[in-house]
Amino acid sequence: MTKKIPPDPNIILPVGTQIITRVEIKGSDGKPVRPKGIVGRIIKAPVDHLHSYVVQLPDGTEAPMRRHELTTRKQEHEEALVEASHVLAGYDLYQHVIYRCIVGSRAYGLNDGDSDTDRRGVYLPPAELQWSVFGVPEQLENQETEECYWELQKFITLALKANPNILECLYTPLVEHATPLAKELLRIRSIFLSKMIFRTFNGYAVSQFKKIEQDIRNQHEVKWKHAMHLVRLLICGIRTLEEMAMPVEVGAYRGPLLGIRRGEMPWKEVNAWRQKLHNDFDEAYRKTKLPERPDYEKANAFLIKARKSMV
Repeated sequence: MTKKIPPDPNIILPVGTQIITRVEIKGSDGKPVRPKGIVGRIIKAPVDHLHSYVVQLPDGTEAPMRRHELTTRKQEHEEALVEASHVLAGYDLYQHVIYRCIVGSRAYGLNDGDSDTDRRGVYLPPAELQWSVFGVPEQLENQETEECYWELQKFITLALKANPNILECLYTPLVEHATPLAKELLRIRSIFLSKMIFRTFNGYAVSQFKKIEQDIRNQHEVKWKHAMHLVRLLICGIRTLEEMAMPVEVGAYRGPLLGIRRGEMPWKEVNAWRQKLHNDFDEAYRKTKLPERPDYEKANAFLIKARKSMV
C-alpha cells in the first residue's frame, strides 16, 4: 500500500543540513573507520548530483559522500514508518468502501461504445488504523479498473472546497453501492453547495483554457475532448447556481457537446460559446440563492458521527 520513495538525486541538500550516513565511512586504506548510521552535517554542497558532498562528523573529521550514501533525519524517520507499516497489509481497505458510484462520460450522458467506466467513491477505515501512527492513505487507486476511493475526511474536505470531481460524485445518478451512512451523506449533500462553486469552477475552466491555448500555440491543434469538458464544466456550474443542485447529466446540451468532441464545431465558435458562458456564470452568481460558504458545522458533525461508528 505504501511505497518507499527514494531520495531525488537532483535536489541538492543545502549546507548545514543534518544527515545520517547510509554506509560505512572508510579510511585511506579502504578499511571502515566509522559505522553507518553516524550523524553528520553538510559543510559543502556539490554544484550538481554527479559530485560529492563534504560531510563533517561529530569528532570534526570530514568525509566526501554521494547523495545515495546519506539521508536526512526527516527522511530516515519517514522511511522507518514505511518499513513498519507492513501492519497495513493485513487490511483490505477496499472492504471498507461505503460509497461507490460511476462518474465521467457515462454519468454525463456523453458516453459512446469506447467510453470507460470510471468508478469513484468513499471509504471509511477501521478506527484502530485511523488512530495508529501509520495513518491511512488519503485515497485508494486502481488504475487498471479505473477506480478511486477517497478516505471520508479527505472527501469531505474536498467537497467543502467545491471540488467539481467530488461534487459530481455526490450528485451522479449512477450509484452502485451506498451503506446507510453513505445514504445519509447523500441526503445532506446540499450542505456542500455554496457560492464557492463560482470561484472553483471558474478556476478549473481558466486552467483548462490556458492548456488548450498552449496546445494551439505549440502543436497547432485543439484537444477537442478537453474543449468539450471545459464548456460542460461551465454549463454545470451555471446550472448549479441557478438550480441549487448539481445536474451531472448534460441533458439538452448533449448534441452540441458531442459536436465539440468530434471536432465539428470550429474553435472560434467554441471559444465564443465559452466567453458567453463566463458572462452567464457571472449573472448566475449575482442571482444565486446559495449561501456564501458551505455548512462546515454539519459536515464536521457528520464526520465525527462516522468516526464514532467505526469504534
